[in-house]
Amino acid sequence: MIPAVMPTYARVDIAFERGEGAYLYTADGTRYLDFASGVAVTALGHAHPALVQALVEQAHKVWHTSNLFRVSGQERLAARLIRASFADTVFFGNSGAEAIELGIKIVRKYQYAMGRPERYRIITFDGAFHGRTLAALAATGNTKYLEGFGPPVSGFDQIPAGDLALVKAAITPETAGILIEPVQGEGGVRVIEPRFLQALRRLCDEQGLLLFFDEIQSGMGRTGKLFAHEWAGVTPDVMAVAKGIGGGFPLGACLATESAARGMIAGTHGSTYGGNPLAMAVSNAVLDVVLEDGFLPRVERVANHFRQQLAMLVERHGAVIDDVRGAGLLLGLHARVPNGDLVTALREKGLLAVGAGDNVVRLLPPLIIGEAEIAEAIVMIDAACTALAAGAVAAA
Repeated sequence: MIPAVMPTYARVDIAFERGEGAYLYTADGTRYLDFASGVAVTALGHAHPALVQALVEQAHKVWHTSNLFRVSGQERLAARLIRASFADTVFFGNSGAEAIELGIKIVRKYQYAMGRPERYRIITFDGAFHGRTLAALAATGNTKYLEGFGPPVSGFDQIPAGDLALVKAAITPETAGILIEPVQGEGGVRVIEPRFLQALRRLCDEQGLLLFFDEIQSGMGRTGKLFAHEWAGVTPDVMAVAKGIGGGFPLGACLATESAARGMIAGTHGSTYGGNPLAMAVSNAVLDVVLEDGFLPRVERVANHFRQQLAMLVERHGAVIDDVRGAGLLLGLHARVPNGDLVTALREKGLLAVGAGDNVVRLLPPLIIGEAEIAEAIVMIDAACTALAAGAVAAA
């Protein structure tokens, strides 16, 4: 018999009752150090006082009016994101997949508005993950996710990342833009080389294409900059953001330049719930913290320390883990055992992590962690690797 909750996830048999900072607690009081952060969502940890206060205060005012009316929180949040980024305009939705879908529409509509309706195809890259809706799945191109859902949405040409010659060869008279994650999270915590992003920017300018960045996982301070593409010194025309922008409240946003969004006039897009007053109150509170002087440099310092500690574990446990990769606090351990085994072993020691492609275990702690939590995590990872190594020896 099918369960009441549709079984599309292989869920771990643990339910959390409450969270505080970097920790989650079950009903019986068992404590876990949360380095999954709801897959990079709870960027400021659990029950952050500023976020709780913002949500409660707004809950006593108004929850929903729809986008048929002005929403003052949207106007404030959009203006702040614009000041802090490349963008001139922002649309708020409820999720990362929605932000990707809108970005795809913006890229296509731009070419249409420029008198080039034949340009609708978007170049994407192997190892990408852009979401679970039909167009986002087609952009991702992973047959594992596409199987059984009929013909994929047309309009996407997927190639390996890092080879500019392949990108140039993939451009046709129908190409409208290029979509890429500056850091591939789900695909294995792969950092795209800054020189490649810079080359894509030049190529798009030369060919009249739009450059579309997916910063759903890498944005909102996770790499030590507000957005990961800042490390490369380039800016996109369109960008999808979600996860950390709401600190745990469902929210996605699509940012664009005025030029890129020229075709997005009244009636071209909409969302019933997107940008509701509750989400706007929480996200403005997230920005209050993340944009505070010293916050992002602190994330960078803590991340460097964490990476150094992880590198020492790689040297000690080479039979279990052989590489540390990523940027900032979006880090991955490449495993020599099945990554699911390592995730389980970590959880048994009290540390939550999440798997990724290429047999990687992602470590996505909240951006508020300090050296004490890192030290605790290192002890747990050390113990988990020791246990896995001992099990492998015993099995042999």
